[in-house]
Amino acid sequence: MRYRYSKGPNGELEKKAVIYTDDEHRINHDDVDREAVSIIRKLRSAGYDSYIVGGAVRDLILGKKPKDFDIVSSASPPRIKKIFRNSRVIGRRFRLVHVYFPQRTFEVSTFRSLKDGTTSNTFGTIDEDVLRRDFSLNALYYDPEQKTVIDYVNGFNDIKKKLIKPIISLSEIFTDDPVRMIRAVKYGALTGFSLPLNLRMKITRQSNLLESISPSRLTEEIFKIINTDKASSIVDMLEKTGLYSFLQPQAARLMKKDPAFKKNYLNTMSGLKGDKNLRGDALSALFRDYLEYTLKLDAEEIKKIKTATYENYKEILRNVRSFVLPMNPPRYELEHAVKKFLLSYGITVKRTPPKTAAETPPAKRKKRRRKKKKITTPGQ
Repeated sequence: MRYRYSKGPNGELEKKAVIYTDDEHRINHDDVDREAVSIIRKLRSAGYDSYIVGGAVRDLILGKKPKDFDIVSSASPPRIKKIFRNSRVIGRRFRLVHVYFPQRTFEVSTFRSLKDGTTSNTFGTIDEDVLRRDFSLNALYYDPEQKTVIDYVNGFNDIKKKLIKPIISLSEIFTDDPVRMIRAVKYGALTGFSLPLNLRMKITRQSNLLESISPSRLTEEIFKIINTDKASSIVDMLEKTGLYSFLQPQAARLMKKDPAFKKNYLNTMSGLKGDKNLRGDALSALFRDYLEYTLKLDAEEIKKIKTATYENYKEILRNVRSFVLPMNPPRYELEHAVKKFLLSYGITVKRTPPKTAAETPPAKRKKRRRKKKKITTPGQ
């Protein structure tokens, strides 16, 4: 075990972090993505500090192979963009860089300070950056070249004790960003770790703060949940803590009203396979049981309905969109998911037949004839 020092307010060196070596953290380096390592090496060769950070480090310590690798650096977004041609700067409030490879995309952020609070977008140092992260299990930095874990907040021991502890004070953590409540519950379900009593009580008391969150941010969080293989556990915990009523209010009401619906809903979620889901499967998990509940698609009903008219389909689509509010998924994704759901029952969507010449207004028929004559005129 080693220690990291930096200058304090009085100019003297102070112990800031514990550095865990390879034989202490026992991370399997083969589970570290090679392209993530190449990004870090390239940033360092350009003179910038860089580390793997967040959930990837947590999973590596737990012996899991991470799905995503987030990277943090002392380089600013424009500098990162200049170093990597295969990248682009994204975001308005928080500017990040996405570095693209054939099979995956890596998110590279810049160290941020606490100058403007815990949601600051002001660039800073690693010593400041760690203090604006939400929970200790996600605030560890991994150096893949030295094979060391840098721990400022006792996160390594919290992982070993299976605890989820906030870094930011309880008086500020959720008022600064209410979405952190959803993340706390999600991390608990993903890892099987416990939320301390004071943290659970704070979430219960401040859950109404989620009312101020924009539909776009809630949509992003829901997509993250349904694209994990622990979606059922996460939704179950969110429902028990009262948070799911802010993410999917209609589904939450039905779960409270009807235990059978809740059982079916969570069972559908348990069938999700994370990033291995086929297109539309994750999204349809949010409304499948609702449609089965309302349309009563039993064997006899399916015999009667083999083809849905386009008007029927549009009505179903409107009902589904209303049901998943405030979530606002892309229209084409929702349409695909609804059609796929109907097809799973052998029901196809019959498109509206094209209008006949007799049904076409005279003005439009005349316009079509003129256009055709113009195209076939000799010399043109």
